[in-house]
Order: sequence, then structure tokens, then C-alpha cells
Amino acid sequence: MTREIVSTSAAPAAIGAYSQAVKVGDTVYCSGQIGLDPQTGQLAEGFEAQAVRVFENLNAVAAAAGASLSQTARLTVYLTDLANFAKINEIMARYFDEPYPARAAVGVKELPKAALIEADAIIVTG
Repeated sequence: MTREIVSTSAAPAAIGAYSQAVKVGDTVYCSGQIGLDPQTGQLAEGFEAQAVRVFENLNAVAAAAGASLSQTARLTVYLTDLANFAKINEIMARYFDEPYPARAAVGVKELPKAALIEADAIIVTG
């Protein structure tokens, strides 16, 4: 199978040696997204705004791959404060319907650009 690089200006450009996503067959591997506004490059203010921006960014990458968040099979969420666990569940309910994707929520010390949340996704389109 061939790898197809997925890229869109509707999500922040990669800030390192990686792609926004890679599609292999009917699987899209989305790199982690933080709450950066793709137009300004600025981090959204506060946890909720960052979380919403993270899912908007993932949604844009999914769309560029010809997919949608509803096709997400696996999601990993990285939180700098696990006290936001309940809030992320609430925000995810705005973007995902049942049956929900498999998910891991991981507490981390810090994230790039001092972000409060990051998430990556594996989307299966077939």
C-alpha cells in the first residue's frame, strides 16, 4: 500500500518533521493537534477554547483526507491537568456520537507551546 500525505491550511501547519496526517489504505493517522488557530498561529485561551480548537483542527485534517471525525476508531487525548477529564468528555460529546471511538486520556507534564490539551486520532474510512 502507498502512503498519502494529508495536508490542509484549515489546520495548523506541522511545526516539526511530521505530516498533519498520513493515509494508508482506508486508515488515516492524524498527528497530534493542539489548540492553535490555523489563521493566526496563536494558542486559544483557556482549556475549553483549546479543546474546541483541537477538535476543529482534527476535523479539518479528517476532511482533507476525505473522512470525518465520526469515522474515528481511536483517539488519544493528552491533558496537562487531569482535573479537566470531565470537561473533555463534555466537549467530545459535541464532536462524536455513539458509538464513541476507543480513547485513552493521558496526563502529561507539558505540551508544545504550553498547550493544555493535545489529541491525535486514527480514522478508518472503509
